[in-house]
Amino acid sequence: MAKNPYAKTIGYELMHVARLHRARAAQLLAELGLFPGQEQVLNLLAAGDGRTMGDLASELRVRPPTASKTVARLAAQGLVERRTTNGDGRVVRVDLTPEGRLRAAAVDAVWARLETEAIEGFDGKERKRLKKLLRKMGKNVAGRLGAPVDETPVEDAPDDELE
Repeated sequence: MAKNPYAKTIGYELMHVARLHRARAAQLLAELGLFPGQEQVLNLLAAGDGRTMGDLASELRVRPPTASKTVARLAAQGLVERRTTNGDGRVVRVDLTPEGRLRAAAVDAVWARLETEAIEGFDGKERKRLKKLLRKMGKNVAGRLGAPVDETPVEDAPDDELE
């Protein structure tokens, strides 16, 4: 069988690692009864409760119907509550329930575990260098897409708790 001609490229390795990372995240999130993407909603609400559906869609960079479907699934699990604002049915605010707060904290532990697993064997200098290179690569690609670029230098970004 012929080997993939792209197998020696950085892009191939990046996509391969990203897929593995996503699969491992899905595996760990499943232990919490969550699907990938749901943890992002819990994380945003834990950072600032009472967000509108529009705010959530914007922050998640998804269309409002996608955010609405995710919130509906989380509401069915009792993790979030949807409320209309001042009797205006057009504006729906989403809040975490007490169980949602517990699950959001558990998600933080999952992400910390995933990070620890992914960078096992890396020293602090290697972690910082990798982060810097990935940011630079992201900036290159975002620039070609005309997408917003995170301008925070790695040196000014919060340090990993693992260092």
